Amino acid sequence: MNRVINALLIVDIGVVIFCFLSGERLWLINSQIAFVSSSLVLFASLVSYKKMVEQRVALGDDGVSGDVIESMDEKYDFDDDKDKNPEELLKEVKAEMKQDKRGVLEILKDSKTSLSLYRLLAYGVLILGFLYLNNNHLLHISSYLSSLAIPIIVFVIILLRKK
Repeated sequence: MNRVINALLIVDIGVVIFCFLSGERLWLINSQIAFVSSSLVLFASLVSYKKMVEQRVALGDDGVSGDVIESMDEKYDFDDDKDKNPEELLKEVKAEMKQDKRGVLEILKDSKTSLSLYRLLAYGVLILGFLYLNNNHLLHISSYLSSLAIPIIVFVIILLRKK
């Protein structure tokens, strides 16, 4: 995590120097708002995902439910249905799927990372930054979008170099 932070700071300093040398104040404002908000979203996602994985490991849930094909075969017994009409089989499968709907607790359990406070706040900063730039007629879309992508690219490069 420290390598990512250091790399992002170095790249951000490079972006600031480039904007100062080119004399583009608008690029500087757009790049910094986009860079900071994208970095916040990236780190918030990492923190929430890390917490989810740690909780599952603490509970002993490895997230692996076995062979998917075998479980589907056992559940729907495809081997014995060769003599059945495909339309009847489809109706049976649809009826079973309606009965197997997930409850609210299962949905909330799976969506903890997407509903974490960190991520929601980070996306709020991203949206507010965009609205600020747009409402004040400061939005320079090419510098904004390219600066949104820089933290993600830096993170991917660091992950690839780690291996």
